[in-house]
Amino acid sequence: MKNAFSRILLLGCLLLIVPISFALTLQEAKNDGLVGEQRNGYVGLVVESAPVEVVALTRDINNQRRELYQQIARENGVSVEQVAALAYEKAVEATPAGQYLQDASGAWIKK
Repeated sequence: MKNAFSRILLLGCLLLIVPISFALTLQEAKNDGLVGEQRNGYVGLVVESAPVEVVALTRDINNQRRELYQQIARENGVSVEQVAALAYEKAVEATPAGQYLQDASGAWIKK
């Protein structure tokens, strides 16, 4: 079950990397240092004064992730928080050098 759970989560996260309807992609926002991976499994604004386009992108990605996490949690009999925690671990592994992650204190750090 855990192996299937990991595969489903990884596939879902990969599908969320490129949002469909935004001119700016998540990868571009991450590369520009505007957005990073939060410890709670969602993306967050590294720069609080980010353009409205980035704020909307972040909100959309997080809504998609929330729906996916809820589905995975239901299918595997685990909590949404457990799914989100695993997603963060996978995001840390997948994040290239130079992009931002949240540390244990909630501060943004470059990988």
